Amino acid sequence: MCNVWKSMIYVAFALLVATPGWLSAATMADTLAPAPTAPVISISDSELLGLQSQLNSLKQQVSQASTYTQLESAQDLVLALIQNIERHSTSLLPGQAQLQAQLNVLGPVPLDESAQVTSAITTQRDTLGEQKDRIDNQLKTLAALKVSAAELITQIASIRRSLLEAEVTQQTNSILNPRFWSPLFDLPLDDRQRFSALVQQLNVTHQAAWQPGQRAITASLLVLALVIWSLGRKFAGRGLAWLCIHRMPEGRLRRSSLALASVLATVLSAGIALQLLHFAATRQLPYTPLLADLAQYLEKLAYTCVMITGLSRALLSTKHPSWRLPDIADPVALAIEPYPRRLASLLLVLVTLVQMSNVTGMSAEVVLFGRGIVALVVALVIGALLLRVSKTRRALIVAGETPEGVTTSAGLIYVFAGIAVVVSLFALVIGYVTMARFITYEMVWIFIVFAAFYLLTQVYQDTCESLFSPRQPTGKAIKQLLGIGNPRLEQICTVFSGAGRAILMLVGVIALFVGGVGTTFGQLVTSTAAILGGEGLRKLNIVPDNLMRAFLTLLIGVYLIRTLRRWLDGEFLPKTEMDPGMCASLSTLFANIGYALVVLLTLSSLGIKWTNLAWIVSALSVGIGFGLQEIVKNFISGLILLTERPVKVGDLISISGVEGDIRRINVRATEIQLADRSIMIVPNSHLISQNLRNVTLGGSAQGVVILELMFPLDIDPELVQNLLMDSYTEYESILDKPAPFLRFSQLKPEGITLTITGYVGSPRTVGAIKSELLFEILKRLGAAGIELAKPPPPA
Repeated sequence: MCNVWKSMIYVAFALLVATPGWLSAATMADTLAPAPTAPVISISDSELLGLQSQLNSLKQQVSQASTYTQLESAQDLVLALIQNIERHSTSLLPGQAQLQAQLNVLGPVPLDESAQVTSAITTQRDTLGEQKDRIDNQLKTLAALKVSAAELITQIASIRRSLLEAEVTQQTNSILNPRFWSPLFDLPLDDRQRFSALVQQLNVTHQAAWQPGQRAITASLLVLALVIWSLGRKFAGRGLAWLCIHRMPEGRLRRSSLALASVLATVLSAGIALQLLHFAATRQLPYTPLLADLAQYLEKLAYTCVMITGLSRALLSTKHPSWRLPDIADPVALAIEPYPRRLASLLLVLVTLVQMSNVTGMSAEVVLFGRGIVALVVALVIGALLLRVSKTRRALIVAGETPEGVTTSAGLIYVFAGIAVVVSLFALVIGYVTMARFITYEMVWIFIVFAAFYLLTQVYQDTCESLFSPRQPTGKAIKQLLGIGNPRLEQICTVFSGAGRAILMLVGVIALFVGGVGTTFGQLVTSTAAILGGEGLRKLNIVPDNLMRAFLTLLIGVYLIRTLRRWLDGEFLPKTEMDPGMCASLSTLFANIGYALVVLLTLSSLGIKWTNLAWIVSALSVGIGFGLQEIVKNFISGLILLTERPVKVGDLISISGVEGDIRRINVRATEIQLADRSIMIVPNSHLISQNLRNVTLGGSAQGVVILELMFPLDIDPELVQNLLMDSYTEYESILDKPAPFLRFSQLKPEGITLTITGYVGSPRTVGAIKSELLFEILKRLGAAGIELAKPPPPA
């Protein structure tokens, strides 16, 4: 116990000594000594000059480019440079924020500080200011480099577009002309020399990889790549399929995830195999610039061919028809199955040869010959596929079976592909080789984009349905968290599913225009992000971090409003003395104001600068002036109804010849329930601007039961009067005050008309009481032998 007290006294003494005011000398020393700070990351001037030199070199390369491939290679290098610039800028931002925070802590020099302290703080402030100015200048330089690189990307796109237009519209030899086939039998001498130089470089790389002492390692790498591509792909597919079957819930999500797993297994195994092949070839000797360009394009081509085979295998799923996503009959799927593999294999071989002629700079005749052969082969393969499928579909239709579920979409696909094949073959015949190559390449690219985004859309839609399913744990948790029912959960699922599919469709359309055969995933993402994240979003200051914050704000805000509204409706308002109509009006008004505040907070969380929303305000002003004025008028009228309350929920009103009970007052319109239980929607502005009869306003309104009966002229009026008055006075719902009364209304040759009037406690019971009184009066008239007047016979 003594040791414990000693320890406590020691700790207390140490804390007291550490506080300011005990030793002024120690305090002064601590004040003057600069606190150690973390080193601030900066970029050397040589690195900035290197980035500038690289950009200048790329500009020179673009200005000298004369082929589509050279421009594509330069564009890849510019994109890599932009990523490098962004990486440097990101690394400088934390240092800039740290220095600014330290300068804010120091602040301006107080006038009452001592000279020694003022000198120390001023020195530290000057040092930090110099460091921050250096980082600010580096960030400005990087921003200028990024802008210049982005402009270079735009210029490259313009040059590529112009070059493509010139090549597509250029007419050369037809495939029916013998001169077109001359490079196959008589290759020009210059082209032979260029091809021999490429072969020599390949031999050097081959000899370096297979030199003594390295042959076993190279052979092992090649065998390993082959094993991964063949056996590894199968095992990876089976492993991912096992995970999907045993970990995914039963239903459509399991089926779509199996298709996605098949594509992922194919792409990943191919990527690993390609990396092993690249390592085996460059392990001893790196590629020459010529071989590097060729290898880079061949890698893109290999991924394109892998996507063709992987997507077709996943969507057709001939081995497991129950896993097939498209609603295609088994014979049609089996007829399509071999053609994607054939197309991918032929593309890999033929385009490789064409690219070898491009990188070596062979003559235009050889390049056009290669393009024509590729276009011809692709068109013939796709044409054979269409003929085989058409034959299979006709056989199924004759047998009474359906080839596919959605015949309209399938018919459009077949028609589009057939027209593209015919046009490409016709272009080859008349000598537009580049146009035919462009059409066939676009057909392949459209298939890849369409199949990929179809698969992603199915996976996303099935994921939403599984997450928001009331039978799944996630759906039950969401229902419990938000306090909603199954219909509202289905609405949330529909909104998320529709929004996601719309975004995927937008990205897919962008991918069709910004990509092509040989486009990598990174290039596609960069180009799509450049379009979606353009100047408009940058001016609005929308960034991914703000998007996540805005989503959380919206989710939490809606949850809080719904929770508070349930508390108001279920606990607070019922305990007040307000009538149910007033409670409903207050609850609706609270919800409307709350949702408006949530929208404002969400926009604020997005980081939107309100000064940049002037165009939205202008558009709204024009819209209100032309088409939205009725909506705004109804909204204002709804607020007036909720505040002034000329009518409230539960009132019986009559407007424009329609009578019914107010069921709900919404923001734009009011729901009125008629006598037949139907609902009539009346704009709020009509309830304010038109004459309205509120039958139950004030709570003291009485109902009036009026009956008009016609009797023959020979009846006893007093007997009938007593009978009718007794029927009214003896009926318990008829009020004594005011008392019922009877009037002699009309006297005609057909008879006399008597009108009897009585009052009841509520206007809502008039119809039922009137019916019961009629039955009672007819019963008494029959017992007294009195008949009603009969209508005259028609003339």
